[in-house]
Amino acid sequence: MDILSIIEKKATGQELTKDEINFFIQGVCDGSLPDYQISSLLMAIRLKGMSKAETFALTEAMLNSGDKLDLSSIKGVKCDKHSTGGVGDKTSLVLCPMVASLGIKVAKMSGRGLGFTGGTLDKLESIPGMRTELSDKEFLDAVNNVGMAIVSQSKNLDPADKKLYALRDVTGTVDSMPLIASSIMSKKLAAGCDCILLDVKYGSGAFMETKEKAETLAKLMVEIGTHFGKNTQAEISSMNQPLGKAIGNILEVEEAIATLHGNGPKDFTNLCLSSGATMLLQSGIFHNRAEAIHALEKTLEDERAYKVFRAFVHNQGGDITYIDDSKKFPVARYSVPVRSVKEGYISEIDTRQLGLTSVRLGAGREKLGDAIDPAAGIVLSKKLGEKVSKGDVLLTLYSERPGMQSLVSQMLNLFEFSDSPIVVPSTVEERIRLDDVTKSFVIEKEA
Repeated sequence: MDILSIIEKKATGQELTKDEINFFIQGVCDGSLPDYQISSLLMAIRLKGMSKAETFALTEAMLNSGDKLDLSSIKGVKCDKHSTGGVGDKTSLVLCPMVASLGIKVAKMSGRGLGFTGGTLDKLESIPGMRTELSDKEFLDAVNNVGMAIVSQSKNLDPADKKLYALRDVTGTVDSMPLIASSIMSKKLAAGCDCILLDVKYGSGAFMETKEKAETLAKLMVEIGTHFGKNTQAEISSMNQPLGKAIGNILEVEEAIATLHGNGPKDFTNLCLSSGATMLLQSGIFHNRAEAIHALEKTLEDERAYKVFRAFVHNQGGDITYIDDSKKFPVARYSVPVRSVKEGYISEIDTRQLGLTSVRLGAGREKLGDAIDPAAGIVLSKKLGEKVSKGDVLLTLYSERPGMQSLVSQMLNLFEFSDSPIVVPSTVEERIRLDDVTKSFVIEKEA
């Protein structure tokens, strides 16, 4: 077996065998294949696609390329949640403590921000003292004792994905559905949870720009998870505006804390309730969506979820005085309000450009290794469908960097207006799962 024949086979649209895919991944991991041949096969996959059997085989080879977590010592149902990324997406900081307070054990590995989307680890590390690297024992003990833990990915978990992702990023092969699905699901499967919820986002602030592409990816990942014996479901959510109002690390932590006190933005709170209800149904703790949502709402009202979040931060070394009093967080040296020069109802927001602007302010990375300013970011005052008068503040820019006034005109161009009210769709638009008996997709659309 040789890599050149495998490349030529895929380049002509033929289906690769499981042995050929295993040979490829083995060469990726042991260094026997040069980057140019790996990249060549990745491009052939992007151009010719993969069958379901090939995608399943690629996912299996990747998840078996390194360590797999053994969560058997954690009592109860273990659930994980993955978002494909978006602007202002701080969901894990609220969703995980909500469901943990109702009995689900959340053993979660997260990543850092790159490009226009933020990373959960960056947000958590804006809390002084917060540790996101734990030993396996510390991780398991945290989930057992607190109900949740969020940590960085183990260094030897799915090493094939680390190598392939780095090459995909510089060879124009990021947008291949089989490569995206196998990358996400190999890591989730190696992480060892019983249930997996996938939040697949689409829109101007997401990697999937259309709902159709998001649905295709969601279905493929649900099929992969189900194939490997995991209860896997997906939600399709809109990223045509930032999630919540805050974009940036400390700003998003503060918004998460407010949400855990029951004072969060409506769209963000509703997404957490929807995703939380799905996880509770997956785990078997609840069997009725309305009852699950009611129970989740109670965790915000009586602050059980906040108490779990506080315990989680404390357990991982974070200074809980910042959680008890978010005014302790530093505020950026410079702030510039952006006032509307138009009036009407906001009909469109260029969410991707808002995310890229937050990076320019210092809140994110353009490349791995870039330093982050935890206080930088953007806070929106107006969102889709809201009525705006001339002079109203649309958003405020925060940064340690001077010269933000030059960004004002650019920010104004990111908003479109309508003379009449518009209908703003639900943040979560539909849920996707496979029927246990028929193995056909069940799509539940949000009213």
